[in-house]
Amino acid sequence: MRAVRIDRFDDPRLEDYRNVSDAQLLRGQNLFVAEGRLVVGRLLEDGHGVVSLLLNDASYQALEASAMRLPDETPVYVCETGLLAAITGFNLHRGCLAMARRPPERAAGDIVDRCDLILVLEGVTDADNVGSVFRNAHAFGAGGVLLSPTCCDPLYRKSVRTSGGAVLRVPYARVQDWPGSLGELTATGFTLVALTPHSSAPDLASRSRRRPGERIALLVGSEGPGLSAAAQGMCDTSLRIAIRPEVDSLNLATATGIALYYLSV
Repeated sequence: MRAVRIDRFDDPRLEDYRNVSDAQLLRGQNLFVAEGRLVVGRLLEDGHGVVSLLLNDASYQALEASAMRLPDETPVYVCETGLLAAITGFNLHRGCLAMARRPPERAAGDIVDRCDLILVLEGVTDADNVGSVFRNAHAFGAGGVLLSPTCCDPLYRKSVRTSGGAVLRVPYARVQDWPGSLGELTATGFTLVALTPHSSAPDLASRSRRRPGERIALLVGSEGPGLSAAAQGMCDTSLRIAIRPEVDSLNLATATGIALYYLSV
């Protein structure tokens, strides 16, 4: 076993872990961080490019069997919980972190060709919302997620954690030609559905359930502004979720989960 006991805050082998809060620096090194036993366990199960693990003793014991699958040259650093928190500067990871290589960028066409239900996000910058949306997409069988240029990075630390590891399992691609590339979805047989809180839109429940093989792209904008007029203008229809009149809207992740549940076969 490649476990390496750490007892110094300034151990040079842990330089990347001292920078876990600097997302831009890690991305420049083509790395991302996974935290918590559930997410790190999925990272190990799925065979992603793990560079190293940093664990407290309890997490090491819990993940030892999975960590044994790693190549012999992949280090597993183990230290006390207090030292681990001091090294990383926060204590939300429950004593369990992994550093991994970012997967290659995917082309939108590669994702679109393989699925009948897809989620499209425009301008969603909140990391928790992005992570929760990926968790919904995984739960309700969306085949992939397309992101506008201004969306949060799904491999940002908080997104990965909030998704429960779903960002590692649901394929996604960032679309640069926005919103013009939405026309390519239409051309490949997708019906573009805009999710909106506006009362003028038909209620989601009034729409017939999605038929097997029917191709739907659900478009969701950020909380507050919602979808841009340009993106909404590319859609074939708009739908809303009926709520009590004294409530202006639902949380983005909640609304997306409801819509995906209804649109899943």
